[in-house]
Amino acid sequence: MDTPNPVDSTQFLQQQLEAVIKLLERQELENSLVHKSTSSHHDLEEALVEKQHQVRLQERLSDLHSADIAFILESLPLDQRQVVWNAIKADHDGQVLLEVSDAVRETLISGMGDEELAIFASNLDTDEIADLAADIPKRAMLKILRSLNSQERSHLKTILSYEDDQVGALMDFGMIAIRDDLNLEAVIVYIRKLGKLPGHTDKLFVVDQHNVVKGVLPLQRLLTHSPAQQVAEAMVTDFVQFQIDEDTDVAARAFERYDLISAPVVDEQGQLQGRLCVDSIMDFIRESTDEDMLIQAGVGENEDLFSSVWKSAKNRWGWLLINVATAFASTRIIDVFQDTILQLVALASLMPIVAAMGGNTGNQTSMLIIRSLALGQINAVNVRRLIKKELSLALLNGLFIGIIIGLLSWVLYYNLALSIVIGSAMLINLMVAVIVGLIIPLGRNKLGKDPAVGTSIMLTAITDSMGFFIVLVLARLFLVH
Repeated sequence: MDTPNPVDSTQFLQQQLEAVIKLLERQELENSLVHKSTSSHHDLEEALVEKQHQVRLQERLSDLHSADIAFILESLPLDQRQVVWNAIKADHDGQVLLEVSDAVRETLISGMGDEELAIFASNLDTDEIADLAADIPKRAMLKILRSLNSQERSHLKTILSYEDDQVGALMDFGMIAIRDDLNLEAVIVYIRKLGKLPGHTDKLFVVDQHNVVKGVLPLQRLLTHSPAQQVAEAMVTDFVQFQIDEDTDVAARAFERYDLISAPVVDEQGQLQGRLCVDSIMDFIRESTDEDMLIQAGVGENEDLFSSVWKSAKNRWGWLLINVATAFASTRIIDVFQDTILQLVALASLMPIVAAMGGNTGNQTSMLIIRSLALGQINAVNVRRLIKKELSLALLNGLFIGIIIGLLSWVLYYNLALSIVIGSAMLINLMVAVIVGLIIPLGRNKLGKDPAVGTSIMLTAITDSMGFFIVLVLARLFLVH
């Protein structure tokens, strides 16, 4: 018997999305027919049709993972999204809210009551409630807090007391801690009594009587070593742990470097406070990457794909206005040298080439620096050598590209002096571009700011202006008499 070809996840999601959209279109058609009905039971018919709609959507989405439902909701316009959410939210816990983007979550929560949100949160762990806390209204949050026991409230307050970029904000409390004076058989019996392991449990945390972490016991060792062996003998003492106020970027790099699944989180005294898991780190990396991409593109914050035109416009105006200002600055430079351009019209076609090459070169440098800063590869010891290397590379590239542009200019205009000026301008602008591409991200990082914010836009503006300025100054000095 032939085995059916497996459908990849992307194709599967697209199929589910298309099926939901067809259902919604069919519902719209049925609703329009019911509205036109002149039956005396119009209200009853309307209620029955609405119920049928909900049942169809629930059946379609009932077997999907929360992340798949989140993808469908994010891909629907606001009105259709609300229809789907109203139909399925009663059958799903808060996991769907955790999976959707911040912008989409805001639209879903805005249509929910305080009591409804409290019921949703009752099915979540404290670390998951903390993820939603920023989007939940205060009154609903108070209801949620009152529904928690004292330990859960304490855990929630602990997580919320840390900044989003600190390890404490991402930790959970699903760890299993054991004493080092037990034998492995006792540990196995204890785990069996628990009934199940918390998700992402690949190791147990070994603590002393003061709750100070002394080591970790990987499950592999627990299962392969003799049951009579002591935990102190089987545990690993060379392990990775994180301070509760440590930078999450550092933790993310450690998870990648050491292929971690979970790791203990401790305070200044080394006492166990919680654990950090790979799923939280993956979410952090994805959100950080998305945020950096939006910032580099000049979008102020995470934007709902189907948010209102007015809201999207306000989100993008900031950097667009900065672009307008920098563009006008470039035109002012051209105005100052109008007489030079009028005497040598060829400059008008060659200036954009010099400016564009400067922008490309500067972006290459800045992207390399931003990536290296994110990976923690740049420090006080090697930054001078990095700057020296980049400047040397800029000189080499400037000479190489300058000669090529100079030759092409000579072929086009048969003007040796013009070719030399354009080639020299290219060399100088590429040097300027690299210097700017180094200064902006390194400077922002030195000031404790995100090196990615606005770097591309500022760099392009500077290299464009400087490209025009350098070409026109050299032309006035050596070509115009």
